Amino acid sequence: MPSMPVLRATIALGLVALLAACEEEAPPEVAEARPVRTITVAEQLTGERVTVAGTVESQVQADLGFRIGGRLAGRLVNVGDVVTAGQELARLDPADEENGLRAAEANLAAAEAQLVEAESNYVRQRQLYDRGFLARAGLERAEAARNTALSATDAARAQYGIAKRRLNDTVLLADAPGTVVAIGAEPGEVVNPGRMVVQIARDEGLDAVIDVPAGIIGEQPDLSAEITVALSQNPAVTARGRIREVAPRADAVTGTFRVRIGLIDPPAELRLGSAVTATTTLDPVGSIEVPASALTSLDGQAAVWVVDSASMSVALRPVTVDRFTPAAVVVLDGLAPGDVVVTAGVQALRPGQTVRLAGAAS
Repeated sequence: MPSMPVLRATIALGLVALLAACEEEAPPEVAEARPVRTITVAEQLTGERVTVAGTVESQVQADLGFRIGGRLAGRLVNVGDVVTAGQELARLDPADEENGLRAAEANLAAAEAQLVEAESNYVRQRQLYDRGFLARAGLERAEAARNTALSATDAARAQYGIAKRRLNDTVLLADAPGTVVAIGAEPGEVVNPGRMVVQIARDEGLDAVIDVPAGIIGEQPDLSAEITVALSQNPAVTARGRIREVAPRADAVTGTFRVRIGLIDPPAELRLGSAVTATTTLDPVGSIEVPASALTSLDGQAAVWVVDSASMSVALRPVTVDRFTPAAVVVLDGLAPGDVVVTAGVQALRPGQTVRLAGAAS
């Protein structure tokens, strides 16, 4: 019978052999693939939508004033009045011009009388010369007097025309139909020639006038793009428009460019002075967008998890963000069309980890 120490050693060796056999037969532990949601990156043609506020103005706005100076005797229209072509808008005191016209009429009458006398004298002198009773010098003097009287009559007639026009110029008339949008003088004031008395917005179309930042002007070279103009108080009231005019220089204070958008068949609600917004989409460019939830960081830089389709493992890839939108991130560099990007569960991943698409078989 074996001794007790030998028996214990034999039992220990048996247990070791049994444990070793169990370890050899146990299958290796396999890491469980983590389910994730992904998207396949695709390049999209997108254009940034830009909205700028402005006001409605007439396409043609004329400052009307008198061609002569004088005291404003009366103004017959106010701001907001609708006028027709030929309608009287204002009137100067005509007293001085009436006196000038009467003086011109008198001068013209005197010149015409002198011309009649000179013509009659020339005819008599011509008859005497033809009969041989007058020397050549006498006929020439009569002819010179007639020509002088004729020139004086022409000058007097021209002065009469000027005086008559000046009297007509004491009345300011509308040259086209439109709406009065500004007043520059009140009755009793002495106005100089050319001073704006009434400003008329002509009925020749409406513009939406906006001030656009230089960056948008640079990104929007196609000035024929269609623009949607909406009434600020009621955005449901809209009209189509096209850029009609762009200021060649930026405003010295704001740095913006004044842009006039011609409205196409605007509704009645879009009236002069209405506050509006102009919206357009800049030229579309190729871009890659991923959901904002896909974004994480790598050493302080933006990054996303990219799935290797062959090994179904993930790797962290740095990306360059162009801009953020309300629902996505526009990536400028770091991704290519066809890349599979994880969009959910990014915080629980580690480099090289095996994943499976959510909803796919394990």
